Amino acid sequence: MSSFNPIDFVVTWVDGNDPAWQRDYARYAPESEIMNGTERFRDWGNLKYLFRAFEQFTPWVNKIYFVTYGHLPKWLDTNHPKLVIVNHRDYMDKQNLPVFNSHPIEVNFHRIKGLSDHFVYFNDDCFILEHLQPEVFFRDGLPVNVAIANVMSDGVIAPVILNNLELINKNFNRHKGQKLTKNQIIRKYFRKWFHLGYGLRMLDTLLLMKWRVFTGFVEYHHPQPFLKSTFDEVWSKEPEALERTSKSRFRSNYDVSQYLMRNWQLVSGNFSPDTVKNAFERRKYVELRTVKDVEKACAEIRSGKYQMYCLNDAMSKGRYTAEDVSLEGIEHSKQIVIDALNSLMPQKSGFERE
Repeated sequence: MSSFNPIDFVVTWVDGNDPAWQRDYARYAPESEIMNGTERFRDWGNLKYLFRAFEQFTPWVNKIYFVTYGHLPKWLDTNHPKLVIVNHRDYMDKQNLPVFNSHPIEVNFHRIKGLSDHFVYFNDDCFILEHLQPEVFFRDGLPVNVAIANVMSDGVIAPVILNNLELINKNFNRHKGQKLTKNQIIRKYFRKWFHLGYGLRMLDTLLLMKWRVFTGFVEYHHPQPFLKSTFDEVWSKEPEALERTSKSRFRSNYDVSQYLMRNWQLVSGNFSPDTVKNAFERRKYVELRTVKDVEKACAEIRSGKYQMYCLNDAMSKGRYTAEDVSLEGIEHSKQIVIDALNSLMPQKSGFERE
């Protein structure tokens, strides 16, 4: 399949220690410290293991688009034939820069010059831990994903999720286009929404069928496969919301996110169903709030049980984290994560300078 549809990876990264970046950040200063805390920009020094994983576990990848503010890791060999360095100014409106918000960076991916229609988006905290075939991400030319209904969740980004949901219902549940209601859409793509691989999670969708509108989707924070054409379509239908997000220098309650594109693919039927085992058991997302959380995650990384693992930094005081983790605790955490990843990928990759 990949020989006919090349698959690219897109990786975003920020170096919160870069003095130039820090000056720009201080110059504009976010209104909401909760939505734009220091943990969102903290560098854990483990990015090289994502690139080692690309070389070791996904050698079939076509190109890797590395998207940054302009800074680059010192170890990165920018001459690698598969690597494409992308500065925010290369594809985003310069009037909206600098930007410290992942949402405008993500919703404009389709503007990256040369990016293939089939691409997978990686945050820099998501790691591949074993050999993967292209069919993990795309099957029959479609993104592999799970379509399971949900109800509204809480959390800092809940308003953003609600904004995404409002646009989904506006475009797919108000007698536009195919004139289908939510239930008719799900019935039309019945084998995708009630896929046997979902197991008992199909009951979530079934129980929510009584509501006329989409009440939410089960999301997961892992590498996301996308069709670039989906971005083009969403932009053609909702330019105002996406332009507003593109001008949002820091995270805001008025943003939409890349999950809008994911969910658009689900309700359009433009996906191939995955299994719950793959999506939620073989891949794991953890929020690291304490050093004990990190130690547990490192043991799981070494265990061989997981296909992919996401380490989300939540070590600054916030809604669910009682206190900032000490600098000593953070440094210890960084080192044991590096040790765990190095135990799986000890050899340098071609993306690293000699």
